[in-house]
Amino acid sequence: MTIKDLTTEKFSPKHFGFLAMPGFSLIAYAAAIDTLRIANRLEGKELYTWETITPKDELVIASNGLEVKPNRFYKDTDAYDVLFVCGGVKISSTWTESIGKYLRYQDKRGVVLGALCTGAYILAKAGLLEGYRCTLHWENIASMREEFPHLNITDDIYEVDRNRYTCAGGTTPFDMMHHIISRQYGRALAASISETILVDHVRNMTDRQRVPLRQQIGTSQPKLTEAVMLMEANIEDPLTPDELSSLVSISRRQLERLFRSYLNCTPTQYYLGLRLRNARRLLLQTEKAIIDISLVCGFSSAPHFSKCYRDMFGLPPRDERRLLLKRDASPDTSSLAGSETI
Repeated sequence: MTIKDLTTEKFSPKHFGFLAMPGFSLIAYAAAIDTLRIANRLEGKELYTWETITPKDELVIASNGLEVKPNRFYKDTDAYDVLFVCGGVKISSTWTESIGKYLRYQDKRGVVLGALCTGAYILAKAGLLEGYRCTLHWENIASMREEFPHLNITDDIYEVDRNRYTCAGGTTPFDMMHHIISRQYGRALAASISETILVDHVRNMTDRQRVPLRQQIGTSQPKLTEAVMLMEANIEDPLTPDELSSLVSISRRQLERLFRSYLNCTPTQYYLGLRLRNARRLLLQTEKAIIDISLVCGFSSAPHFSKCYRDMFGLPPRDERRLLLKRDASPDTSSLAGSETI
């Protein structure tokens, strides 16, 4: 998709579509749209336009019971720059092959596709997340991974991967829109938007959703919860499986059985994931040397760290940081999707 150069006097506002599925999250929907609205107000011109479309030619009811009147029925297609699927509760029941066909058609037209809250489920059902990093609300991550085991589903608050924008819902659409506006119109405007809505901390794409372990496994496994808390508190100097089992007062075999039964991995695998995600945040958010990051995250050598990082995230840490620096240095704001995975 070609977007006109924003340095010229004449340009077309970027047109966003919001496909509101029944039971959609109103807070996520409003956070996304209001960020665009405030951008227009602060700049004193129409940088963005948007409209709401629905699967049926009628009012759509949000998860909190409020009704939203659409601008148009989704089959009355329009030319969007970006189209977001707005999800919420019971998202699987809202899927239809007709919706999938419509989204695939938009994809072929070059429309950037995104999702708020659980909307990523609809994109996945339509076969539009193959080969992309994506995310959705933490309550739905486990079931999404079970249904689509081949997809790269993360627990980050949002993902911007080429021409796919997905986020966890709640207030995370604000963080994602802040990122998008920053890339298109600069960080100064994005910062002004944050000040206007009294947000003093904008979260990064690599910030992790808080997924309470007790919410995943219930309260019946306090030893497992205790073990994970010990892991999270000991990233730089990792505990051995024997030390962990001793500290939670169960045998190593019992500890391994708990992890396999409830988290589908070994304690060592879970621990490694925690350390690597922490390393990725440091890599993308700080200027620490890679060797220092590896040490802070409990790796004894940079080559071992690099291999583990590549195995988990698809590219070595040096290459991922290089991509980030290249994006930050680039003045080009002509593409909504960008050419890089950030």
